[in-house]
Amino acid sequence: MRKLLFCTLIFPLVLLAQINESDTLNFKAKLALTGFWQGGNVETLIFRAKSDLSFKPWGNTVFKTQNSYVYQEFGKEKADEDILSLNFLYFNPKRKIYPLLLGFVSTNFRREINLRYLFGGGVTFQLLNKKKNWLKMSLSSEYERTNFKETSFNTIRYNGEKSINTLRGTIWLNGRYELVKNKMILTHESYFQPSLIRGDNYRWQADFGLEFPIWKFLNIKANYLHTFESIVVSDQKEEDQFLTLGFTLKTF
Repeated sequence: MRKLLFCTLIFPLVLLAQINESDTLNFKAKLALTGFWQGGNVETLIFRAKSDLSFKPWGNTVFKTQNSYVYQEFGKEKADEDILSLNFLYFNPKRKIYPLLLGFVSTNFRREINLRYLFGGGVTFQLLNKKKNWLKMSLSSEYERTNFKETSFNTIRYNGEKSINTLRGTIWLNGRYELVKNKMILTHESYFQPSLIRGDNYRWQADFGLEFPIWKFLNIKANYLHTFESIVVSDQKEEDQFLTLGFTLKTF
């Protein structure tokens, strides 16, 4: 018999939208878990966890860390396992324009990335800044190093290189909006990262969330994630897409 189950786990520190570093609170945290499981003739497991934490280490400086984990399994065989840690240090984030430093670390099982790290800096522009609705755009530049398991790629010029280094420029866009008199909430986080050295090396990601409040501290959530990388190991696709369902529990 074929069974279908949408799995959701709820923990005490869960917030439906991404954290706004320009808020007045000194400490904010969230953890969101969504997933999908199907058993029977076709066995499928997709699990996604995402956490956000921000605090003020001193004065008008805010540190924010965003960490995510994605796992996929088909027929009891692991197909994907991704870890991504995004870390930001913002200076005077209550202003309309403020500088930032950043450092990222990630791994990717399917794309055979042992370790990727990048660090750099930039500036954020607050295009809309209200309590329940906000929109921000950031521009930054980073140095990146990616260590692969293989040396054969979809672009011949990179064959034989186990590590690829480059300088990147990044455009970030993220926001949160309350719709239909707070009965629906839309959130989005996206970025585009071209190499400043080689035009064939670029990536982008779009992350959308749609939530429906059912209680003051509890929402139903649907999440869609779409990623693209132009340089991948041979026989790998450049695009990945995830659609997951779950719940979020707010603490503030």
